[in-house]
Amino acid sequence: MRNDITDIAGISVGQADDTAALTGVTVVLCDEPAVAAVDVRGGGTGTRDTELLAPDMTVQEIDAIVLSGGSAFGLEAASGAMAWLAGRGRGFAIGPARVPIVPGAILFDLLNGGDKSAITGSLYRDLGFAACEAAGAPLQQGSVGAGLGATTANLRGGLGSASARTGDVTVAALAAVNAAGSATISDSARFWAGAFERDGEFGGLGWPDQVPEDALTPHTKGQAQASTTLCVVATDARLSKVEARRFAIMAQDGLSRALHPVHTPLDGDIVFALATGHQPLADPLNDLVAIGHGAAHCLARAVARGVHAAGGRGASPALPPSWSELFG
Repeated sequence: MRNDITDIAGISVGQADDTAALTGVTVVLCDEPAVAAVDVRGGGTGTRDTELLAPDMTVQEIDAIVLSGGSAFGLEAASGAMAWLAGRGRGFAIGPARVPIVPGAILFDLLNGGDKSAITGSLYRDLGFAACEAAGAPLQQGSVGAGLGATTANLRGGLGSASARTGDVTVAALAAVNAAGSATISDSARFWAGAFERDGEFGGLGWPDQVPEDALTPHTKGQAQASTTLCVVATDARLSKVEARRFAIMAQDGLSRALHPVHTPLDGDIVFALATGHQPLADPLNDLVAIGHGAAHCLARAVARGVHAAGGRGASPALPPSWSELFG
């Protein structure tokens, strides 16, 4: 296993970014339409086509999910992904027409020091198309795609992913971490998700004997709508839209294990869920409990991996330091 979301058969990830603008796009592509759902907990979410993921909506499956920087400007990245998919005959059939189903969500990275002069043009549509073109390459983590310009309260954010097996089923998570809060315990190198780490994937420092009292005081960026952690959890299990919704809800607990504070009025935290349907569940109720629980652990690990892998500040003094710059 690669320990990322591409361990789910039938799912690939493409990424594209603009280093001058310090922003980017990450696209999760489904080889075949997949059942999807969404759970929103943040107070400042920017989304596209999430309402159709409700269990009572007609469309049952989607073609891709787009995560983008750029605040509301970044919602246009989904148009680029739609164009790419349409060019390959993908989409929901309505007579002879096909409409690709591509929900998306954005994070705020407009104040990170990059040159944002191009964001009102076709930048995000172009990045969405380019990310689809790049799908299939090994998944890079850290300062790439939607995580390129991401930040947290004290460190540079990033794009992270992790996976695990639960019996015969694979679960995985991907997160673009731009949280209002912190992924590390106070100013230490240890991660809030340290208890769930596997094989030293984000430093191997584990959990402290006691959490310092000052770490329990909430510290945030302090700017309304300047944050958001965008997440996708996926499984090869066969789920209905109702079950996929519960899968997404359970996975949200991973954010509370990895970020402090989380789900604030300053965040747009969102978890999309994908189920490719390759593995039937022998015991649907209890198996759903197991894979939802596993997805929460994967999501906590994905958050920490994204921050741990982030690159240095480079030429942008507006970015906070990276984990590697302080502790690497």
